[in-house]
Amino acid sequence: MSDRPGLTRRLGALDATLLTIGSVIGTGIFLTGGEVARAIPHPAGVVLAWAATGLLALAGALTYAELGAMMPRAGGIYAYLREAYGPVWGFFYGWASLLVIMSGGIAAIASGFGESLNGLVPGFVASLPSGTLAIGGWRLACGGPQILAIAAILLLTVINHFGVGPGAVTQNLLTWVRVGAIGLFAVLGWLAAPAAAAVAVSPSHGPVRMAGIGVGLLATLWAYDGWYAAGFSAGEMRDPGRTLPRGLIAGTLVISLLYVGMNAVLLRALPIAELAAAARPAEAAAGALFASSGARAMAVVIASASFGCLASTILYSSRVYQPMAEDGLFFRSVAAIDPRFHTPVVSLWLQSAWAMVLVLTGSYVQLFTWVTFAVVLFHVATAAAVFVLRVRRPHAPRPYRVWGYPWTPAAFIAGMSAVVISTFVVRPAESLLGLAAIALGWPAYAWWRSRVRPTFR
Repeated sequence: MSDRPGLTRRLGALDATLLTIGSVIGTGIFLTGGEVARAIPHPAGVVLAWAATGLLALAGALTYAELGAMMPRAGGIYAYLREAYGPVWGFFYGWASLLVIMSGGIAAIASGFGESLNGLVPGFVASLPSGTLAIGGWRLACGGPQILAIAAILLLTVINHFGVGPGAVTQNLLTWVRVGAIGLFAVLGWLAAPAAAAVAVSPSHGPVRMAGIGVGLLATLWAYDGWYAAGFSAGEMRDPGRTLPRGLIAGTLVISLLYVGMNAVLLRALPIAELAAAARPAEAAAGALFASSGARAMAVVIASASFGCLASTILYSSRVYQPMAEDGLFFRSVAAIDPRFHTPVVSLWLQSAWAMVLVLTGSYVQLFTWVTFAVVLFHVATAAAVFVLRVRRPHAPRPYRVWGYPWTPAAFIAGMSAVVISTFVVRPAESLLGLAAIALGWPAYAWWRSRVRPTFR
């Protein structure tokens, strides 16, 4: 028996549920309402878009729950793709995650946190030192938002370094704050008298076009992104065959209810035209319902939401690269587990270091746009893995089997495939660049395969 330190199974069903919720609720729900209203200029259409995306995410959670319960180790999507299609496909996902999906997401969330503090405390960010540094063709910009973003990444990485327990406690507390704040806003917003503007001005309902529906659904999918997060930490869950499915499904249900309720209140507070024009729709709606104090309270919620989402993302996403290295598909040092704190410290700090570089360059915004197309493709391939593994490994232990098989995973695949087609039609250049960025992982994969023979558990 190996005496190498490993991950500890300390997370329960409540932790998995809160990790699912915490990895989703960031700034998206507070900022994308206007974009959805512009794309689908009808109140009922807006609510239906959020509800439909919630159902799609739930179908995905039900599907991923079978895969996670069947393969209860760290890595999530990496492990599912590797098992179903071979090591190269798992590697491509891990490569894309480090390059931009996870690291770029951390950089984007952290930068959003810095900007939200600027809105909360006017002049504070501007008072911080700033400057630029040119290195070759790169220009590194370090101003107030970047300083705050890097400080937030460093703080949460240190917390996660000292064990999954402190990391989970931190993200759980921040998640309770977000759930409570959104739930309270939805209840009070529905009980409050409708805003005068919403009563006096008749909403202007424009035509709803298919292209608009596609753009609106892309925006809602971005706000729901992260519903699959708990699968990455399956290697640290107690009884993952039961804990993971419960966390994925319960968390996604809570998110869907909160999102639909939140947007119903936004539409009650603002006419559809004003909602579509609002740059910060949640603050605008809170101001319309509860005056300036409401808008300021919402600004606090947005800042805490971005910080909490950052905590959740750092906790789960660093679990991708450690199993890659353990399988011989990445630097061996990244497989290291701290013997005292039982955390993948090298994987954790590698990801955070690259995320901080992306914060300084600002290039994560473009990179994340490039891989959006490929990210959705990964979801399609992962859901299809349920069918592949039912054929290839029919007798493998499955503590949980997806409810509604085969229709549930088929519906998820169909929905995500429609998003793939819509994204390619609306943004063909970015879609092709995303595929090209992922394809760059092939030389790296060939190099690692030539150095080390991969080993799989």
